[in-house]
Amino acid sequence: MSLKSLKAKVRDIPDFPQKGVLFRDITPLLKDPKSFREIIARLAAAVKKQKVDLVVGIESRGFIFGAALAAKLGRGFVPIRKKGKLPWMTRQVACTLEYGQEVLEIHEDAVKPGQKVVIVDDLLATGGTAEAAAKLVEQLGGKVVKVAFVIELGFFKGRDKLKNVVFSLIQY
Repeated sequence: MSLKSLKAKVRDIPDFPQKGVLFRDITPLLKDPKSFREIIARLAAAVKKQKVDLVVGIESRGFIFGAALAAKLGRGFVPIRKKGKLPWMTRQVACTLEYGQEVLEIHEDAVKPGQKVVIVDDLLATGGTAEAAAKLVEQLGGKVVKVAFVIELGFFKGRDKLKNVVFSLIQY
């Protein structure tokens, strides 16, 4: 399956979540099993050389792609969640999103020092969320070797905030 055919399945929704925003909806990609398998296969190929120990997914759509990628790679999966959603001791980092502020958390024991980590999310826009996720992993002693996205909105220049190697499957 080509990248062009994957991109064609992304649905554009104007004025969501607010007027003037063109939302890139990935649910058609998820609904189609061939597309979903292709996305996971391409993400796996992009991170395979890094020999990662863990896959970290950012709430919430990063869980979908991250968990599937972890299963494909035979690695563990770690969630990064919004404040107050994890039941055990956590580390926190505040971040600026496209439409406001957020606090992200990770469990204190989620990443061991020296572990190689790939961070996965559905979308790279301003880079604030991914930057905060990388800080959390690094606070625990992990080494972020790749930050991978299904879609990148290049005009936001989010990859400029990420000192780590960025991979995006579909670019706008």
